[in-house]
Amino acid sequence: MIRNIVFDIGNVLTDFRWEGFLQDKGFDKAMIKRIAKASLLSPLWNEIDRGVWDEEQLIKEFVKMDPEIEKELYLAFENITGMVTKREYAIPWVRELKAKGYGVYYLSNFSDKAYTECSDALDFLPYMDGGILSYRERVIKPDEKIYKLLLAHYNLEAEECVFIDDLPKNVEAAVQMGFAGIVFHTKEQVQAALAAMGCV
Repeated sequence: MIRNIVFDIGNVLTDFRWEGFLQDKGFDKAMIKRIAKASLLSPLWNEIDRGVWDEEQLIKEFVKMDPEIEKELYLAFENITGMVTKREYAIPWVRELKAKGYGVYYLSNFSDKAYTECSDALDFLPYMDGGILSYRERVIKPDEKIYKLLLAHYNLEAEECVFIDDLPKNVEAAVQMGFAGIVFHTKEQVQAALAAMGCV
């Protein structure tokens, strides 16, 4: 029986508005693509998600990928307020699930800087029962350690949890740990999947 709903944060309870965020800073499409190639598409992101590097170290590594756009890379990442924006359904959905008796938790690869500078988008967190952020634990999904940390910290049973994430590899890892899993596309699709599992 499902007793707990575990959410990823990014792109499930928030929006990651990368392209719009850079457009607001005045970059054209060609430069946005170039910035993304040197940064967003790089596996180096894992180092900041795990809390191993700080933002200054990370930007220096991005610059190594494309030294000609050093100025643009620093401008892109000096202030990321607005990169993550709220989804209006987040608080009502969390409150609805809690009213039905479910424990509601988060398990997210979310960086320190995004967590602090985009805090307005995370206004649903106080309504939740808790969760695990990767940068604090220095381990990221789909590493099984992060799922085990959630279970141990909150004394949860995997078989009583459903994990919702927009990345299939993260859901697959949770399922291997014994969770039920749903790959997120829309709130309505997830609600239908929860109903099919017998969740009211």
